[in-house]
Amino acid sequence: MSRAACWLVVCAALASAAAPAATRKYVVLASGREVGTMTVSTAGSEVQIDWRIDNNGRGPKIKERVQLGPRGIPVRWEMEGTAEAGAPVKESFAVENGVARWKSLDDEGESRAARWPLYVPNNSSPWALGACLRALMGAPDRRLHALPSADLRAEKVRQVRVGEGQNTAAYTAWAIWGLDVVPAFVLGDKDGSFEGYLSPGFVVIDERFSSRFDELSRLAQDMSAESLRRLTANVSHRFAGPVYLTRARVLDVGTGSVGEPSTVVIFGGQIVSIHPEAPPAGATTIDAEGGTLLPGLHDLHAHSYDWGGALHLAAGVTRTRDPGNDNDVLLALVQRIDSGEILGPRIDRAGFLEGKSPFSASGGFTVDKVDVALEKVRWYADHGFTGIKIYNSMNPDFVRPIADEAHRLGLRVSGHVPAFMTSERAVRDGYDEITHINQLMLSFVIGDKEDTRTPFRFTALGERVGKLDLKGEAFQRMLRLMKERGTTLDPTLGIFQAMLLARPGKTVPNDEPWLDHVPGPLQRARRQAQLDVKPSEYAAYEASWEKLKEVVAILHREGVRLVPGTDDIPGFALHSELEAWVKAGIPNGKVLEAATLGSARYLGVDQQSGAIARGKLADLMLVEGDPTKDISAIRKVRLVMKGGVVYYPEEIYRSLGIAPFVPAARPVAASTARTN
Repeated sequence: MSRAACWLVVCAALASAAAPAATRKYVVLASGREVGTMTVSTAGSEVQIDWRIDNNGRGPKIKERVQLGPRGIPVRWEMEGTAEAGAPVKESFAVENGVARWKSLDDEGESRAARWPLYVPNNSSPWALGACLRALMGAPDRRLHALPSADLRAEKVRQVRVGEGQNTAAYTAWAIWGLDVVPAFVLGDKDGSFEGYLSPGFVVIDERFSSRFDELSRLAQDMSAESLRRLTANVSHRFAGPVYLTRARVLDVGTGSVGEPSTVVIFGGQIVSIHPEAPPAGATTIDAEGGTLLPGLHDLHAHSYDWGGALHLAAGVTRTRDPGNDNDVLLALVQRIDSGEILGPRIDRAGFLEGKSPFSASGGFTVDKVDVALEKVRWYADHGFTGIKIYNSMNPDFVRPIADEAHRLGLRVSGHVPAFMTSERAVRDGYDEITHINQLMLSFVIGDKEDTRTPFRFTALGERVGKLDLKGEAFQRMLRLMKERGTTLDPTLGIFQAMLLARPGKTVPNDEPWLDHVPGPLQRARRQAQLDVKPSEYAAYEASWEKLKEVVAILHREGVRLVPGTDDIPGFALHSELEAWVKAGIPNGKVLEAATLGSARYLGVDQQSGAIARGKLADLMLVEGDPTKDISAIRKVRLVMKGGVVYYPEEIYRSLGIAPFVPAARPVAASTARTN
């Protein structure tokens, strides 16, 4: 470090010692409810941050200490606490003698420092977004490389005013790219200091604006839509006449077999014919080159958000089910997608119903009276929802009347098993579907008084399920009941692999096929523990993971319906879920059927989608290879159609800073097209 630079740091430290601390409190709002706080105390160049969220019985609790250097860029940063589901956090960064060093529980490294390098923490509060913004505002073209592995870009979105009358403030809204596969929308003042983070349904803002959630959530929706409209226009391809997909090997989802190369003709958003003939002269022709043509995939556990739509379509997911969300945000998003304003899958909706407790999750409706719960069931029916999802804090005695009313209105009943209720009682009281494999299994390994509204529902799974005897009466009785009632399970197997097998600095198996395609900060975030698991407990957690795979295989073999869902990053995670099913012992063809026609039947839309057949919607995907032989071929998506609109995953991925998996299958001149 130069003598001048040292002097600047010394002056900053002296100013810190002399300056009184200024404290600001930010509130975290989810679906209009306060679920956390961020308290920032600044004294000269010293900043202390207390970041905590309590939502759904979990949330990060982290304290940070920061030493600012010139231009407000951190030269020392320490973080300690717990992450979302309880894993310990301890991370540090410092610039000394021209070398930047960082260390966390997951990784460590060093780099010969640029003059004032920016560091992107693996675990921190939204205050870090302000540090990124300040650095980007002073960088050429508002682009820079940040340590350890982030290529960031800032885009000015618009000027905004928050509040009204005397309690109002003017900010600049920015989109920061490169921290994730989607942009982060940040409010900053003129020097880039953090003023707020905005996402539809989730807001971090100064406490004096705590009553402005609706206004800020709508602003986030509008800013996202503005960017997404541009993306949609750039990646959506429409053709006036029929589109001929030649040399396509069509998957018969009923038999699990792939046919001989043929020509599939699309017109007016539908599949109009399948035949062996060559297309006519001058036709719009796309050569599938012997790739496999599948119906669009279904993700039946996808909490919808605006930027998730692009990721779903790039992965071939043309229909999802949202199992609980901010209702206003979800309905607005569905309208925007259905109108063609922004890209995204078709969305089936399950309305979220939660009971009132200190552990309540945000989203949907929270109720503490059964008559109010029934009123909300009717609200969901009137707003086009096809089911409801009951959550952890619901009073168990409310389940039967809720289910009766939902069934009267033609709605499906699904959900977590409420605390102090068994999965057997939930099914007997009216559940059509259990959401998550842990919600099915916990009843067999916990006591009547143990509370599943906290991360205990994950740690108990890891510590105890591996020892469970699946031939015992408790599990066998439940298996018989599910077969008798036709109960469905949405296992979300992949997320439990991540929870149970995640180790500091390691990549879990279901992330390995895609993780190196995404921006560095997301890669780093996925290579960390989620739960507070000691090395001495690893064997027990691994045994529980093997047991979960065994359960899924047994349910499939016994004819219990399984539907594929993720509750994780869109697109990539569904591919991982299907791969996990195959590794559990379910044949490729059956897995593909469940993700296509089986899901369409479950949702009641199989008359229009779920298969490649004449008269069906042109919701389909073309992959390189044969997924009936190698399930990983579903990642090699060359083309996707939704209602006949063509998307090239290569284009979408590049727009989001993701390295494509395979080149796109684009139209070719009719004179060069081949059919066999």
